[in-house]
Amino acid sequence: MGDGEGREKPEETKKIVHTYPLIRHSDMPEEMKQESMELVVTACEKHSTNNEAAARMIKEEMDKKFGPPFHVVVGEGFGFEISFECQNLLYMFFGGNLAIVIWKC
Repeated sequence: MGDGEGREKPEETKKIVHTYPLIRHSDMPEEMKQESMELVVTACEKHSTNNEAAARMIKEEMDKKFGPPFHVVVGEGFGFEISFECQNLLYMFFGGNLAIVIWKC
């Protein structure tokens, strides 16, 4: 037996990074959910270094398409408790750990 043969390697923790949009919760109708998801992907790719600008872009487009008042939060490491209109909530992740919450109230 050689020097390193009998030893076990410690388990490395692997961080899974999702490169696709991952929806955690949504009660939107399917068509509205798909349009919102495409809008989020576009905004987050366009404003990859500025979460505030991405949130503003998403909010403005959602207000135009589905009527105001939508609210949007884009960021990492936040919690939320909200009241919302039924069929107007989307909670998703994009690009790993960037979370997006869209709701109407």
